[in-house]
Amino acid sequence: QVQLVESGGGLVQPGESLRLSCRASGFANSRPAMSWYRQAPGKERELVVGIGSTGGSTNYAESVKGRFTISRDNAKNTVYLQMNSLKPEDTAVYYCYGKYWGRDYWGQGTQVTVSS
Repeated sequence: QVQLVESGGGLVQPGESLRLSCRASGFANSRPAMSWYRQAPGKERELVVGIGSTGGSTNYAESVKGRFTISRDNAKNTVYLQMNSLKPEDTAVYYCYGKYWGRDYWGQGTQVTVSS
């Protein structure tokens, strides 16, 4: 059974950093492409960034380019999201996402709040 578990969210001030982690289990020997999404209050869920199976390809939303960095450690079955220079508009619940054998899998989400 596939499970995605996020961690690392919290409350930070503008300009500070956070690193989110998404630990995956149940993918057997597969290494599917993974993504981070976020959903702010009253808004639709949006794609933040995706990463290919080997980590060689990434796709960032314009709003986070140059500030966020995605990476993965396949030996640890973990995907990371390093978030620097955080802004109040980055406040949202962040979700890890993966597709496996045609099914969508989501983590439970981790809250990121950027406020002074």
